[in-house]
Amino acid sequence: MKNFSFLYLLIGIGVLVLLMQKVILPLVYEVVKSDAFLVDSKDQASQLPISNSMTDLAFLHCNNHIKDELGSDVTINFSPKPLNVWSLGNYQYVVNGEINITDSSSTSTKKYACRISYDNGDNTEGSNDPENWSVEGLDGIE
Repeated sequence: MKNFSFLYLLIGIGVLVLLMQKVILPLVYEVVKSDAFLVDSKDQASQLPISNSMTDLAFLHCNNHIKDELGSDVTINFSPKPLNVWSLGNYQYVVNGEINITDSSSTSTKKYACRISYDNGDNTEGSNDPENWSVEGLDGIE
């Protein structure tokens, strides 16, 4: 039995490779070709930074979230405009901005990145309401 264990290992690996090539990958390719993950939205993704009314609101709501996170122990000054805002499509944005934080002992300038989503899709009537926005991530601010 010990003499054949290496042979069984090679046969097992061969069966797994064939199973992957002949069964699993064709199934995955069919799912990718389908519309199963298609999100139809008026908001298109962009690799370049953009600026429009929704990106301005995303910047504003990210700043309000940061104010709430840091509390009233520090003085916060935001830049008037974001450094960059990218649209990920389907009303999801990445906001890159700069903030001056002053506490009792020091002042520091930090850059941050905020990922935020507008939850109501193409219906932008409630875009001023902070309840319709979800901050999904914040980086650069402790």
